[in-house]
Amino acid sequence: MKTLLKSVMACAVIAASAAPALAQEQSTNRVFAKTDWSVFVEDNPTQCWVVSSPTGTKNTRDGRVVAVNRGDILMFVSFWPGSGKLGEVSFAGGYPFAESSTVSLAIGDDKFDMFTSGESAWAASPEDDKRIIAAMKKGISAIVSGRSSRGTNTEDTFSLRGFTAAIDDAQKRCS
Repeated sequence: MKTLLKSVMACAVIAASAAPALAQEQSTNRVFAKTDWSVFVEDNPTQCWVVSSPTGTKNTRDGRVVAVNRGDILMFVSFWPGSGKLGEVSFAGGYPFAESSTVSLAIGDDKFDMFTSGESAWAASPEDDKRIIAAMKKGISAIVSGRSSRGTNTEDTFSLRGFTAAIDDAQKRCS
């Protein structure tokens, strides 16, 4: 099941990372956008996800800001009604995370740890998914901190403007 989840997440990362750029030129599977968040829908099987790119990034090594090459950096909440996943929080860091590391997610005073695998991180449990989504609905920004396999510390800031409208839209489409 975990392997299937990783495969599905990899497909979603690829689809969601390509779609925002294309959506401006043509209407693809992006069905809704509100401020900093977009909703995408795939059919067969039905899948929905809300996604956003960071409004700011900071990369440091040995306490100094460094320039690094990273792939797409995205925060997701996914709905997979056919597999019972209704509101799964994940993060694509754009680099391989350090082995056995966790990613920290801070929303206001709320803090969460996410487990990593490859270039992705997920909430630790369905209960954490629910708590994170509730905090995101009330918050202004989310800060995701991680460590790459090369030892670079990253801090990505995501605006939460439009998150509630986007998540509500995705829930209606895929619940």
